[in-house]
Order: sequence, then structure tokens, then C-alpha cells
Amino acid sequence: MATRLKSPRTIQRKNSQKESRPFQTKIIESAPSPRLTRGQRIYARCRRGLEILAALVLLILTVPLWALTALGIKLTSPGPVIYTQMRIGRKGKPFVILKLRTMIDNCESLTGPRWCMPDDPRITWFGWFLRKSHLDELPQLINVLRGDMSLVGPRPERPEFVAELERELPGYQGRHAVLPGITGLAQVQLPPDMDIDTVRRKLRYDLHYVRHIGFWMDLKLLTCTVLRALGIPFAIAGKLLFVPGPKTVERTEQLAQTNAGMQTEERMAA
Repeated sequence: MATRLKSPRTIQRKNSQKESRPFQTKIIESAPSPRLTRGQRIYARCRRGLEILAALVLLILTVPLWALTALGIKLTSPGPVIYTQMRIGRKGKPFVILKLRTMIDNCESLTGPRWCMPDDPRITWFGWFLRKSHLDELPQLINVLRGDMSLVGPRPERPEFVAELERELPGYQGRHAVLPGITGLAQVQLPPDMDIDTVRRKLRYDLHYVRHIGFWMDLKLLTCTVLRALGIPFAIAGKLLFVPGPKTVERTEQLAQTNAGMQTEERMAA
């Protein structure tokens, strides 16, 4: 018999008060789901070949890192090296994401699905290092080869949360217009999701990326990711590469919302 998963609202109420605020019914002020232009759809298909080549090269170059991280995981906590989890990808299609395990094994056996929280006790000390250096994302290069993910795109969310988020945040489905990514506009600037407020903010960045997806945007974000891994913060790298920051994202998304509202009023008046 299938186990019934708890909704994010129920899980959040049962979590300790150390966590951030629970799910709320506050509605995001976001424009409707963006639609890709013909040129963007062509680009999204063409970049597939480049990503396969890049993923293969990166997999080969990072073999020593795989060995060292696997050894570190095994020496610091019992359990498997690779952690698998169901996520939602392009057009709402579920897939299995691969990660290097950073938490204690079977950590959700008692709590059910839940987001991370500040100073999360489930994360091992070696896991903190992997997350800080983003080495835990290395296995997702295999997801890129499989066609589940792209190098750049919105971060894929868990199905246990998606249904609730789509009800709470209008426009949330728009982030599923493209393949999810290992890195992205939101990932290089914002911390991981911890509650509905962090998802609300990150959604604006995801929708902005979908509206402006293109070769130069992806190249800038990949460069920012490399620089960030080398210790150069986005505050510096973003300015040097002219990557859209908080002010640009907020302004353009607010404009998109206003334009969408005007178009809706015109259709209703016609």
C-alpha cells in the first residue's frame, strides 16, 4: 500500500519552532506563466548538444573529486554515497535526481518531506562542506546526459511540495516551461528554499530567467557559478558580467505583471 505523504502545510506545523514561518495563503504578486518565443524554443533545443558535450567533459575531469567525496561520505556517516530523490521537471514530468548524500541516511523517516532549516541537524559536517562547495551537485551531470536537466535553469522541486506551491503561488507553473538546471539565476544569488517566503522570492528569478533565456544569459550564469565556487561572491561577479540582480528582476517582473493585467482588462472590455 502506498504511503500517503503529508502536505508541506502539515509538515511545517509539526516542525520545531526553529524553522521559518509555515505555509501561508498569501498570494504572490507575479505575472502569469511566461511563454517562450520561437527563437527561445529553438535555442533550448540547440543547446542540448553542447550540454551533452560539456557534461561528458566535466564528468571525466571530476573523476578524482568523485573518489575523494565518496571516501569522505563513507568515513563520516553510514549509508549510501549517492542520494536519489523524485523531482518535477519540464512540463511537470517527474524524474529521479542524483546527489551526493549530505544528510544522515534515511533522515525523513520520522518527519516526512521537509525543507532545510538554518543549522539543519540532519546535515553531516562533511555534508556542510559538500553543500558549501556545491560538490554535492556533481552527480546531476548524469541527469543532464539523461535529458532530465540542463546545466542552467530553475531548480527542480519535489512533487510533495509542487501541488501546494502551484495553489499558493500563481504563475508557479511557468518555471516548468524549460528544463530544470544545476545552476540558475536564482541559485547564484539566493539561499536554498526554507519556507514559502523564500520560494515566493525565488519564483520571480525563475520566471525572469524563463522570459530571457538565451545563450548569453546561460554563459553568464555558468561563469558566475564557476567564480562562486572559487570564492568570488555574486556581488562582484554579477556586476562584472551584467547579470540581472534583485532590482532588475523586481522591476521587470512587476512590469510584466502590469502589462499582463492591462491585457486582461482589454480582453474583458472587448
